[in-house]
Amino acid sequence: MRADRLLLALALALFTAALGRDAFDRWVDATQLPVLVTETSTEMRDRNGDLLRLYTVEDGRWRLSVSPDAVDRRYIDMLIGYEDKRFYRHSGVDPRAMLRAVGQALWHGEVVSGGSTLTMQTARLLEHSGTGQLSGKLRQIRVALALERRLSKDRILQIYLTRAPFGGNLEGVRAATLAYFGKEPKRLTAAEAALLVALPQSPEARRPDRNRQAAGDARDRVLERLGGAGLLSDSEITAAYSEPVPFARKPFPALAPHLTDLALAENPVAPRHTLTLDRPLQQSVESLAKDSLRTLPDGVSVALVIADHRTGEILASVGSASYATGDGRQGYVDMTRALRSPGSTLKPLVYAMGFDRGLAHPQTLINDRPVAFGSYAPQNFDGAFRGELSVTDALRQSLNIPVILLLNEIGPAHLMDALRKSGLAPELPGDQPGLAVALGGVGVTLTDLVQLYAMLANEGRTRPLHWHDSPPTTPIHNVISRSAAWQVGDILAGLTPPPGAPRGRIAYKTGTSYGHRDAWAVGFDGAHVAGVWIGRADGTPVPGAFGGDLAAPILFEAFQRLKPEADPLPPPPPETLIVSTAELPQPLKRFTGREAVFRPDEDAPKLVFPPSGARLPVDGIGLAVKLRDGTPPFTWMANGAAVLTGIHRRDTVLNGLSRGYSTLSVIDAEGRADRVTVWID
Repeated sequence: MRADRLLLALALALFTAALGRDAFDRWVDATQLPVLVTETSTEMRDRNGDLLRLYTVEDGRWRLSVSPDAVDRRYIDMLIGYEDKRFYRHSGVDPRAMLRAVGQALWHGEVVSGGSTLTMQTARLLEHSGTGQLSGKLRQIRVALALERRLSKDRILQIYLTRAPFGGNLEGVRAATLAYFGKEPKRLTAAEAALLVALPQSPEARRPDRNRQAAGDARDRVLERLGGAGLLSDSEITAAYSEPVPFARKPFPALAPHLTDLALAENPVAPRHTLTLDRPLQQSVESLAKDSLRTLPDGVSVALVIADHRTGEILASVGSASYATGDGRQGYVDMTRALRSPGSTLKPLVYAMGFDRGLAHPQTLINDRPVAFGSYAPQNFDGAFRGELSVTDALRQSLNIPVILLLNEIGPAHLMDALRKSGLAPELPGDQPGLAVALGGVGVTLTDLVQLYAMLANEGRTRPLHWHDSPPTTPIHNVISRSAAWQVGDILAGLTPPPGAPRGRIAYKTGTSYGHRDAWAVGFDGAHVAGVWIGRADGTPVPGAFGGDLAAPILFEAFQRLKPEADPLPPPPPETLIVSTAELPQPLKRFTGREAVFRPDEDAPKLVFPPSGARLPVDGIGLAVKLRDGTPPFTWMANGAAVLTGIHRRDTVLNGLSRGYSTLSVIDAEGRADRVTVWID
């Protein structure tokens, strides 16, 4: 009878236990978990996966995504060995650890060690809950049990590694290693790992940048305990003790700020962006741009773009040399995308188009002399004229009149079309393009110019530049022939480089916009293309600024930082005509233009005063007249009657003119003439 009662009591006990277990399971399963998706910092990476820039999360914290396999295994072993030895064996709560913690607290009268598992700590981090209240501890236990049922151990560890506090606005082990050690957590020393184990226990009190002594003491206690547990050898501990504790936070990577801001604006939800930039090169050219400011006036900034013209990949982009520094240079403006006047940098395209149309050859002679197209009379930058010279010399000297003569034959609209076919988005100040487009009378960006020169370097085929890791699908166009592209490149490679730079290795062109507002230098070798802009973001003039003096040295220095030696420029295509001026076909020996047969000779006499249609008083003193060009002696006529003959001077006075309309004529020794009609009071 007694045995029956014992069996019944045992059965009731088991049944009650089963009911309790089922109720406990239902209680755990009914747990409403906090949001498990953690917002992490947006990462900008270069072509090799190296960090370019990080952005804080919404509350201003640095919280970087990380997985356990991206963290030094020794650190994880030390973390588990110090915080939760049975992490991989318990189900979220470690009864032995909790009993030990309670017993130590009762024995010492204070908390000596915690009983929280890593899973319980993860639950606390997810809910931002404290540890002081019993209700908070029970909630952590419940969430920890539920986490273990729904997530893998590695996923729980990943959440901890992402959200653990490390002082200030640092969350997660990656943010900590970058801030305190300046590196990713993949490879850590024993001392570094021990410090990372110690910091989350009291992140503010142990911050190395605020309390280096407390951080060092906490690190050493971790080392001591792990050494006693056999996780570290004596030699490792001795070496770790001698390793200094960091005393300041290192800045997070912030390279290519303008371009990364653009990438973020285009896709703000992507956690990671991979750009075509090369981090070491980007860092180097940013330093180059900043160093160049030392010799530039206040408010003047520098922008720079480097690309591989074989692929179109942008390798470095500096929108300003002083981003967000508040030094008055308006560094927040991305000058790689700002519309500016390109000065003379469009001239090579005009010449290449002239070569393709059979208007000229590099050895064609062209006359640099005063000309006028209606009311437009272009002048060279220095106001001087060189007379007859080769097209090669005209381009190398960046003369204005020869290129305007060519563009007048080609047509400004065709030049605009070629710019657009090259991938540029030029903007005109008015409705219709004029001849001044060749001299910079159009708005383009620095990236546009680099893309244009990438086309020249790419045998006349368009080469769209891009900074995304996937190339664009833009169709390829032939803008100019490969022989014309080579001829222009060969001319530009013959320009005298800045002092100390290698000669003949880089084809480049400089430019200075009207009023010295922009100074440019753009060039390429056999593999890469680069462009430099110098000026003020607000467009105010920089007196004395010339592209050759300011921008060209930076361009050549950028190429030197890109690689030890420039890649050789390509050989001429087989169809290229390489001859002297004397060997050219007769129509190409001298530039005359298609309508030359219908025009007066360029050196024919031209009446420059008085202008046709002028109303002039004579008052008995005669009419002053002036001409240009022509061959003396000259004959002056009024209304068909000779007034003066045998005159060698180009300025004189005509007497005896009657009032009213008069047609004044001048005839030179070769019978060439010019005339104007004026009204004489």
